[in-house]
Amino acid sequence: MTALTDLGPELTVPPELSAREPAEARGGARDGVRMLVGRKTSGTVEHRRFTELPEVLRPGDLLVVNNSATLPAALPGRLPDGTPVALHLSSAQPDRRGTHLVELRRAVPGRAAAYYPPEESPARPGLRIGLPDGATAELTGSFTARLWYAELSLPVPLLRYLERHGRAIRYGYTDRDWPIEAYQTVFASVPGSSEMPSAARPFSPEVVARLAGRGVLVAPVTLHTGVASPEVHEAPYAERFLVPAATARLARHVRDGGGRVIAVGTTVVRALESAAGPDGTLQEADGWTELVITPKRGVRAVDGLLTGWHEPRASHLLMLAAVAGRPLLADCYRAAVRNRYLWHEFGDVNLLLPD
Repeated sequence: MTALTDLGPELTVPPELSAREPAEARGGARDGVRMLVGRKTSGTVEHRRFTELPEVLRPGDLLVVNNSATLPAALPGRLPDGTPVALHLSSAQPDRRGTHLVELRRAVPGRAAAYYPPEESPARPGLRIGLPDGATAELTGSFTARLWYAELSLPVPLLRYLERHGRAIRYGYTDRDWPIEAYQTVFASVPGSSEMPSAARPFSPEVVARLAGRGVLVAPVTLHTGVASPEVHEAPYAERFLVPAATARLARHVRDGGGRVIAVGTTVVRALESAAGPDGTLQEADGWTELVITPKRGVRAVDGLLTGWHEPRASHLLMLAAVAGRPLLADCYRAAVRNRYLWHEFGDVNLLLPD
C-alpha cells in the first residue's frame, strides 16, 4: 500500500483499487464510471455517475478539453549486447534541442516494462539502441536521472513509424496491453501525447450532446503529454501546448457572464494557466510551458477541475490543491478510498467545483 501523506492524516490506497482494464472490459461503458463531486465553498462530497455530469454543471459553464491524441509511444528495442529493452518516447515532436526525450525501461516478458533505477540503468551518452525495421535511437545526454535526450534514425516519418511498430505505454497496474484506441478520448484529433489525457476518457458522444442541450459549452486546447513518472513522482517538465484564440475569447466571455471555466484534466489546467495574465485573463498562446502549479502560486484562469485519481505522492496533487484547497482534496481522497473508487487512467473521476 502507498501512504497518502501529502493530504493530512495518513491514508492508504490498496493496490486492488487500481483499474487494471478499461471500463468497457469490466462490463460497463466509458461514461458509466463513478464521479465523486467535491464543492469547495460548502465542503460537501457527493457520489455520482459520470453520466450525471450535465445535471451537475450549470448552463453557461465552460468545459475546456484537451484534443491531443495518444501515440503508440512504446517501442521494443535492443541494447548492443542483445538485451531487450523498451523505449518510451516522451514527445511527438523534437524538443528544443532538436532531439527527443526518451525513457529506457527494462523489458519483462508478458508484463509492463519495468522502471530502471538510475544505478541499474544501462543509459549512457553514446548508447545506441536498436529498434524495429533497422531504426536506431542514440542517447546523447541526460535530462533527468530517468529521461535522456536521444537522436532517432527512422526509415519513415515518426508518426508512421509509431503506427507500425509502437504500442500504447502502460504500467504494471494494468493487466495487459490494450489497443491504442482504448487510450483515445472522444476529443482526440491532434496526435502528440505520449500518454492519454485521461480525465476526458469517460466522455461519450451522448454525454457531449446532453451537455450541449443543457447549455454547457465545450472548447479545446492542445497539450501534448510527456512520459509520466509513476515510480519517482517527478515534477512535470516542458510540454508543447496551444490555447486557440477562439477558446481564449470564449473563456473570457463565460467569466464575464458569471459562468465557470472548468478544466478537463491537469493538462488543461497547465495549458490555460500558461496562457493567463496576472489577472486571469486568457489570451491565445502557442509554445512550450514549464509552469508548475502549486497552492502557493494558485490558479487564475480555472474555476474547477475534472480529473482522475492520482498517486498519493504525485506532483499533480499540488495542482489539485491549488484548485480545490487541501481540506476538500483530503476529504475527497478519503471518501474515494473508503468507497472503493478506482485509480489511474481507466478508473473513476473526481470533479472539483468552487460551489
